[in-house]
Amino acid sequence: GDKAKPSSAAARLAKLGLRRPVDLVLHLPLRYEDETTLEPIHDAIRRAGMGLAAQVEGEVVSNEVTFRPRRQLVVKIADETGELTLRFINFYGSQTKQMAEGVRLRVRGEIRGGFFGAEMVHPTVRPITPDEPLPDRLTPVYPATAGISQAYLRKAIGGAMSRTPMPETLPQAILRGPLARLKLTPLMDCLRLLHNPPPQESEAALADRSHPAWIRIKFDELLAQQISLRRSQAARKEKNAPSMPRRADGLLTRFLAALPFKLTGAQQRVVEEIAADMALPHPMHRLLQGDVGSGKTVVAALAAATAIGAGWQCALMAPTEILAEQHFRKLVDWLAPLGLTVAWLSGSRKGKARSQHLAQVASGEASLVVGTHAVIQDDVVFARLGLAVVDEQHRFGVAQRLALRAKLQGQALEPHLLMMSATPIPRTLAMTYFADLDVSTIDELPPGRTPVLTKVFADGRRDAVIERIREEVARGRQVYWVCPLVEESEHVDLQNATATHAQLSEALPGVMVGLLHGRMAAAEKAAVMSLFSGGQMQVLVATTVIEVGVDVPNASLMVIEHAERFGLAQLYQLRGRVGRGAVASVCVLLYTAPL
Repeated sequence: GDKAKPSSAAARLAKLGLRRPVDLVLHLPLRYEDETTLEPIHDAIRRAGMGLAAQVEGEVVSNEVTFRPRRQLVVKIADETGELTLRFINFYGSQTKQMAEGVRLRVRGEIRGGFFGAEMVHPTVRPITPDEPLPDRLTPVYPATAGISQAYLRKAIGGAMSRTPMPETLPQAILRGPLARLKLTPLMDCLRLLHNPPPQESEAALADRSHPAWIRIKFDELLAQQISLRRSQAARKEKNAPSMPRRADGLLTRFLAALPFKLTGAQQRVVEEIAADMALPHPMHRLLQGDVGSGKTVVAALAAATAIGAGWQCALMAPTEILAEQHFRKLVDWLAPLGLTVAWLSGSRKGKARSQHLAQVASGEASLVVGTHAVIQDDVVFARLGLAVVDEQHRFGVAQRLALRAKLQGQALEPHLLMMSATPIPRTLAMTYFADLDVSTIDELPPGRTPVLTKVFADGRRDAVIERIREEVARGRQVYWVCPLVEESEHVDLQNATATHAQLSEALPGVMVGLLHGRMAAAEKAAVMSLFSGGQMQVLVATTVIEVGVDVPNASLMVIEHAERFGLAQLYQLRGRVGRGAVASVCVLLYTAPL
């Protein structure tokens, strides 16, 4: 039996990614437990229910397996000051023996006021000799997996530490020169300290990871991430992509001439950056960011025209059907007059219509393909995919982007990739997080767009907000009212949105108030949206299905209920649904106290 043990332990360690001694050396503690002090049972019980761990010592006075309400092991220990119950719901026969009557135990855990008095549930337990000394340093607690005990991990890591010298990763010249101001400690010293902190080290600095040893580890992790991203950037330069030089008389020139408006300076700048990338024979990976309404779609269309003008196909992907359909309409309006065929692929398009579009994509007749992630399904075959544009890129996973890259069948080429996002990512963060992307930013709004004013109201002032809606509607404007989506329960959301819809319908007689939520059929959603965008419906109550890409220039007020439940990026996206016309718009954030 013993022979099988090491291999199963090795398999469990491998599950944690611990295959080589160096992996164990770099397996750092999640937190530390202070086992250096003991307190009398009576004092520990007085602190029960405060959520703090206590360590006590005592002799086992009783030990029994009970079967009500379910099988459990109940052990009582006592010292001179009092008695404490230890309760184990999952236990082995060996544990019952280990905690036999008369054995002295050192136990650590959180004391709770149970139904039968103060107790510890599943504490850490160690049988000891009566005068066994306490440890003189903090005990590390490691990330673990089922079947691997902390004691086993500590032993394995200790062994690996003694036989694996970690070489210094940073050259001395750099440590003393450019990095001198960071006062970085040598790596091996940091690792030793973190696995086995000396008694005098600050527990708080170790816990919140502000300790110099943690700073050094963080530095190396960031450095490794940057180097690996640089490597992938260099590997991208090795790959080949279709080169798309611009022609003076090409499609792009005709497109620009046909546009009913003039590009802003910022738009012209990013169009130049994208065109310069697409003229190169390596794949472009560019992130285009710009505020909602700054005109990213037209920039994407110009990139598409560059690719199509050079004889390649372009695919545009959006995360939701509503958004994909909007892009589709805009692009058809701009590109169809220039004689281009645009195909539309989405999850809801099935049967004959779908196969007709697939055939257009495969033959190359459709030079532009717009859709949801249906665009990257296996049965979609492109004749010559040269550019992929992904909108709201943070909503797509890496695997989905890779699937797009695999669409240039039979050619040792990858398509150029343009990603768009309205979620503001400060440039420095963008550069670290997307170091494999070049970033272009549209930093000015088109003329006639006014910034949206954001106001914060407590929920108690709902009536004032409804009064404001009445005024906006009387002026012929339209209003969004957004209710949050509670992930766990669609049912609660529906109640929430339905109740708000009823309340607004009652408060605004003669006004058409619509309701839009995730459980409605696609046709129903489309019907509601077309009434709202057509202007017949003045108020739309919605869960966050309208978050992306709805374009109603006449909407000038948005109310976001329970705004405290939304993330910043989501609020930002939602707010972008107003202020799309020339009218000054307002976004009201309703919150429920306490914030």
